[in-house]
Amino acid sequence: MSNEQGIARFSNPAPLGLAGFALTTWLLSMINAGWFTGDAMNMVLAVAMAYGGTAQMIAGVMELPRGNTFGATAFVSYGAFWWSFALFVLFLHDKVPAAFVGWYLFMWGVFTFYMWIGTLRGVRAVQLIFLALWITFFLLAAGEWTGMGRLHVAGGYVGLITALLAFYVSAAEIINEAHKREVLPVGTPRAA
Repeated sequence: MSNEQGIARFSNPAPLGLAGFALTTWLLSMINAGWFTGDAMNMVLAVAMAYGGTAQMIAGVMELPRGNTFGATAFVSYGAFWWSFALFVLFLHDKVPAAFVGWYLFMWGVFTFYMWIGTLRGVRAVQLIFLALWITFFLLAAGEWTGMGRLHVAGGYVGLITALLAFYVSAAEIINEAHKREVLPVGTPRAA
């Protein structure tokens, strides 16, 4: 696609990446919140590999020619998270101590925390996604470390909020672009 000056214009991959992240996060968070048992995990794994993992990776690679370091880093990283999660559950779940799983989740929380700091001059809705996500990771890590089921459930509920926020921003990106105006507000970025 090109614009009026004949310069290549790349499509916005964010709605794809956000939707892949949101759907997969929603499904896993329903289990973490206790709405479903681990028997539902196979569907999460399928979606984690196909949509949460692969679609986000594609979105991240699509961010590169747009010069969006943040988007590329976020989508490729969380795509890799979903692939690593699926591989862990499928092949290693019974072979890794809970404390180490806690460190895995905690370090994803650390990554998400500094990514959140990177959003603070951007769109407010994206800030909220990353805020809710680092809280989710830290709650789930604390649940693994302490064995307190309530922390795990709390992480599940904050994960559901994270997924809803990501779905909202994905929808806003699609709908606002289609209507060529802001139909769904996402909050304006802070002035430099």
